[in-house]
Amino acid sequence: MTDTHHAQPLVSHLIELRSRILRMIVGILIVFLALLPFANPIYTALAGPLLSHLPAQSTMIAIEVLSPFLTPIKLSLVLAIYITMPWILYQIWAFVAPGLYQREKRLVLPIVASSTLLFYAGMAFAYFAIMPLFFAFVTGTAPEGVAVMTDINAYLDFVLTLFFAFGVAFEVPVATVILALAGVITPDAMAAKRPLVVLGALGIGTLLTPPDVISQVLLTLPVWLLFEIGLLVSRLMLRRRRGASSPAAPEPTGER
Repeated sequence: MTDTHHAQPLVSHLIELRSRILRMIVGILIVFLALLPFANPIYTALAGPLLSHLPAQSTMIAIEVLSPFLTPIKLSLVLAIYITMPWILYQIWAFVAPGLYQREKRLVLPIVASSTLLFYAGMAFAYFAIMPLFFAFVTGTAPEGVAVMTDINAYLDFVLTLFFAFGVAFEVPVATVILALAGVITPDAMAAKRPLVVLGALGIGTLLTPPDVISQVLLTLPVWLLFEIGLLVSRLMLRRRRGASSPAAPEPTGER
């Protein structure tokens, strides 16, 4: 009787989890099918920062037999996952929300929304700021007699790695605020470890970004700036929390 009683909630949770995962997959599939007819123009737009800096006689090439067909499809699938990230996070939120307290629910939603926007901001920063600088430098330093012609699949892997690295790096303010609000570490203690944060950002840049100094340095600088923003926001939120939790001062009664 007891075993059956405990098994029923577990089964219901597994059914709910399966339902949420299926909804995520369906959402990704819908966006993927919508993007598929535009796969080639999307890839051309993604290749814009490189194409604009290639020499006049250079083009991108496809080394593998199926690359011209599969690479734009791969891009559409990954882009569909990025686009549906709010939907995916909502499904995760809907699954865990019943087990959260009301105060935790109020905290989770702003964190999810801000982390999603920051991830998109990191991707946009990589595309509009980092990639033009990077490709202008790389193509301009090619030795004489070397034709710069990048494989389309290798280029896609490079760009997706760059997008992921900068998207994750832009989550630093959210991580900083969560650590401060959870009481894991105070903002002052985090500020004292600022040199370690910069070195850690450089190390993460070495692991996540392509193996070049430009990407690593250009990733480290925004991470440091976002860390400082996270410190400022966490201090303001903790100050507001202390003000809300402190007892109100007693009102004068007029007695002498």
